[in-house]
Amino acid sequence: MKRTRNLVLATLMGASLALSACGSSDSGGGSDGGGKASGKIGVILPDTKSSVRWESADRPALEKAFKDAGVDYDIQNAEGSADKMATIADGMITDGVTVLAIVNLDSDSGAAIEEKAAKQGVKTIDYDRLTLGGSADVYISYDNGKVGALQGAGLEKCLGDKAANIIYLNGSPTDNNATLFSQGAHSVLDKQAKYKKVAEQAVPDWDNDKAVTIFEQLYTKVNGKVDGVYAANDGLAGGVISILKKNGQAGKVPVTGQDATVEGLQNILAGDQCMTIQKSATGQAGALAKAAITMVKGGKADTTGTVKDDTGKRDVPAILLDPVAIDKSNVKAVIDSGDMKAADLCTGPYAKMCADAGIS
Repeated sequence: MKRTRNLVLATLMGASLALSACGSSDSGGGSDGGGKASGKIGVILPDTKSSVRWESADRPALEKAFKDAGVDYDIQNAEGSADKMATIADGMITDGVTVLAIVNLDSDSGAAIEEKAAKQGVKTIDYDRLTLGGSADVYISYDNGKVGALQGAGLEKCLGDKAANIIYLNGSPTDNNATLFSQGAHSVLDKQAKYKKVAEQAVPDWDNDKAVTIFEQLYTKVNGKVDGVYAANDGLAGGVISILKKNGQAGKVPVTGQDATVEGLQNILAGDQCMTIQKSATGQAGALAKAAITMVKGGKADTTGTVKDDTGKRDVPAILLDPVAIDKSNVKAVIDSGDMKAADLCTGPYAKMCADAGIS
C-alpha cells in the first residue's frame, strides 16, 4: 500500500515538476516574465452528465487557482449542448476573454469555436479532449492511449487465466478520447487468443442512462454469455453493473471504469467493479490553471511534447499527465493523494468496507 501511495505521489509530483520546469524545445521557456494579466481567462466545461468531476473537482480547483493568482476569469458549463457552448464562447470573447479553454463536445463545433477565437486574437486551450482539426495553442490532458491500455491490463488481471467473452462499452463516438481509450484497451486484450469480443458499441454523449439500455440490449443479444466488460468510465460501468445485478451476475463479471469517482470506488469496494483509472482532476485542473495564467500574462505554456492531429495535419503542443490504475488493493491511494475525502467515500454500508481497506 505504501509503495502504491508513493507511486501516486511521485506521479503527481512528476507532473508538477514537468509543468514548472523549462519544458521541451516546443515550450518557448514558459516564462510569464512576472507580468500582470492583460486579459481574462474563460473556461467552458462540457456537461454534468458524463462525469461528476467537471463540477465537483475541476471547477473548484480552477476557481481557487485563478483567485490565488489574482486573474479575472469566467467558468461556465455547456450542459451537453454544442450550441450552448458556442453561445457561451461568443459571450466570453465579447466580454474580453483573451485565453479560452474548452472541453469540446465534438471536434467540429470545437474547431469552429477555436477558429472564431483566433480571429479575435484569443489564445485557445484544448482541455481533456483534443479538438481534431482545431487550432488550439496547447492541449492539456492525460495520456489517453495509456489510460485504455491500463484498463485493458486491469480487465486481463481480473479475468485471470480463463478464456473469456468480452463486451466493449465505449464512450461517445464524437469524443476523440473515447477512441483512444478503446484503442488502448484493444491493444492489450486483442493480443490474447483466449479472449473473444462478443459485442462492442459506443454510448452517445457518454450518457449513463443510454448506457443502461445499450448494455442490456448487448447482454440479451449474447444470451448473457459474457465474462468481462470493458466500460470506458465509471458512469458507464454503473449502468453495466445495474444490468448485471438485475441478472444476478454483479461481482461475477469483472467491469472496468475510469475517473476514480465516488460511485466507481464504492463499486470496487463492494466487489462489483474490477478497477478504475485515477486521472487526478485536481492535478489536471492545476496544469490548466498554470498554463492559462502564463498565457494570459503574455507567456507561453511549458509543454511536455506534442500529439498528432491527423485531421488538422499538425503536431499540437501538449501537456500530458500520467494516469494511475486503481483496484481494490489500492483504493486508499486516491484518498492519500488528496483527490477525494474519506468522508465522501465511506458512507453508509461502505464505512465497514473502507475500514477493511485501511481507509479512515
